[in-house]
Amino acid sequence: MAGDGFGYALQADEGEALWFLGNLMTVKAGGNDTHGSFTLLEVVAPPGFAPPPHLHRREDEAFYLLAGEMSITCGNQTWCLGPGGFAFLPRGVPHGFRVSEVGPARMLQLTLPAQFERFAAAVGEPATDRTLPPPADPDIARLLAVLPQFDIELVPPPS
Repeated sequence: MAGDGFGYALQADEGEALWFLGNLMTVKAGGNDTHGSFTLLEVVAPPGFAPPPHLHRREDEAFYLLAGEMSITCGNQTWCLGPGGFAFLPRGVPHGFRVSEVGPARMLQLTLPAQFERFAAAVGEPATDRTLPPPADPDIARLLAVLPQFDIELVPPPS
């Protein structure tokens, strides 16, 4: 059982599934499982998905791309990643990413320490199946209301 102090394992189709800003996120490890040390999510993001530029005050973030293509901006640097690509985004530095229009991206997202899974649950909703959600406009009011609780800030895009 996750979080019982004895370790655990999840299969490919296991873990809490959330629809978050048009993405499918599966929580493979959260704060309750890791004693607050990290969150590990498997993420499927649709073609063209790009969160607004933002920064995290409390946690570092990393992405390991399993499939697809994406560009990631961190501070004044931009990297283009394909399968097997990795990027580390330190806390306090504005960043963002954009999934290629060619197809969806599948990635692992690691945040240290844990809390991002709580943010995703507060903004998103439980997934009714393990597919991308139907296209819909994000609930911006809900996102803006929840951001301060998790010390995440939207920042102006770089000029």
